[in-house]
Amino acid sequence: MSALDTNIEKLNGLLDRFRETGIRNRIAGEDRDGSAGVFQSVSPVDKSVICDVAHGTADDIDAAAKAAHAAFAEWRDMPATQRRRILLNVADAIEARAEEIALCECWDTGQTLRFMSKAALRGAENFRYFADQVIQARDGQHLKSPTLMNVTTRVPIGPVGVITPWNTPFMLSTWKIAPALAAGCTVVHKPAEDSPLTARLLVEIAEQAGLPKGVLNTVNGFGPDAGKALCEHTLIKAIAFVGESRTGSLIVKQGADTHKRNHLELGGKNPVVVFDDADLDRALDAVIFMIYSINGERCTSSSRLLVQDTIKEDFEARLIERVNNIKVGHPLDPETEIGPLVTEEHYTKVTSYFDIAKEDGATVAAGGVTVGDAGYFVRPTLFTNATNQMRIAREEIFGPILTSIPFSTEDEALEIANDTPYGLTGYVWTNDLTRALRFTDRLEAGMIWVNSENVRHLPTPFGGVKASGIGRDGGDWSFEFYMEQKHIGFATGQHKIMQLGK
Repeated sequence: MSALDTNIEKLNGLLDRFRETGIRNRIAGEDRDGSAGVFQSVSPVDKSVICDVAHGTADDIDAAAKAAHAAFAEWRDMPATQRRRILLNVADAIEARAEEIALCECWDTGQTLRFMSKAALRGAENFRYFADQVIQARDGQHLKSPTLMNVTTRVPIGPVGVITPWNTPFMLSTWKIAPALAAGCTVVHKPAEDSPLTARLLVEIAEQAGLPKGVLNTVNGFGPDAGKALCEHTLIKAIAFVGESRTGSLIVKQGADTHKRNHLELGGKNPVVVFDDADLDRALDAVIFMIYSINGERCTSSSRLLVQDTIKEDFEARLIERVNNIKVGHPLDPETEIGPLVTEEHYTKVTSYFDIAKEDGATVAAGGVTVGDAGYFVRPTLFTNATNQMRIAREEIFGPILTSIPFSTEDEALEIANDTPYGLTGYVWTNDLTRALRFTDRLEAGMIWVNSENVRHLPTPFGGVKASGIGRDGGDWSFEFYMEQKHIGFATGQHKIMQLGK
């Protein structure tokens, strides 16, 4: 039996229970039906129905918010060492079920096993990292003044809403939920409707690891009903969201009347700038990895290649050869590098850019075609002879499509790189240190890697500028979002108080 056949057999065993019972909402430690019935989760691999999913609406969000509110005081006041132990138990349980998580995620989203097997383990790392921060999360400062001893501390903000996307749903859910729980908040989680499987696994794992009922609640549903209700609910104090910029704007508007705090990790049209003095072999590897891994469905993908004109012809020739060798196939095959796109709607959007590129005058140098008709498969695609004014260079396609744009000078490269509404990440390849310092100082992006692909280090700040988001994840930045600063001033003597009306 091949590795693919073995993985399919394992998957079918894991999916049997979902086919039988469907995925229900999890509120206050109980399974509940959706108030609007069910919708169906469909696999992008072969367009087959995976299972029914509870269709939650405002009523379900209200119940979940009340459950999170009721559980908040106990979780907030639980000794830090005890909360830490629970979160470490969650991390251990994720690792124990990593294969189950990965197989389900591949079938649900189309992501390949070679990447999703690691994503599950990254989820465990997220819980373990933030568990280790619990003990000092509420530490503050001593700020002495002439008449007062001023001390600060941090307290959890309260029940929070977490809205996560479909591209790497399990890992990104843990990325948001782990620091929220570590801070002492309770959570209402609305996963993307297109990837509900592993959100269900996460809440099961957390409760089985000892997380009290109601601390993490999961409501499945759609943005216009469940998502909107979560953003508007008076008991929810903050919204952490990962997704497209247009939805981020709606979230801010929907939460305005209740003064919601928002953390928004939004879209990007990220440049990778390759100068002619770079290590071109490593640059080529990084360029390919950062756009074609994860099916190109990642916010930090380097979807605009800015290549210096002195090396453009050779670099693009090598790029075309490599792109044409990328293996498209079944996501559960360990050899597959690109699987199907997540939904028919997204497949239609991504493939529409094949014609848009031609209409704009770009060259389809590789790919630009679909693969078969069983699922939502496309060949990895490269557009050349492009300018930064074309739609393929300005709009976030969110698929395995790279647009190559030549530049001549450093100033021209910087101008092109910054000429975008987005500002999430940037990648710079050069062996000139002073150029790297100059360029990164002026590059408009929240995160920049020099001579490297995206290598995530959990203590560092993650987030973008411009239309790419508000706020930062990672390390203490996460706690600054999920917690409120509190100041207490203690008089150290009998300082003079102004007397009025005496």
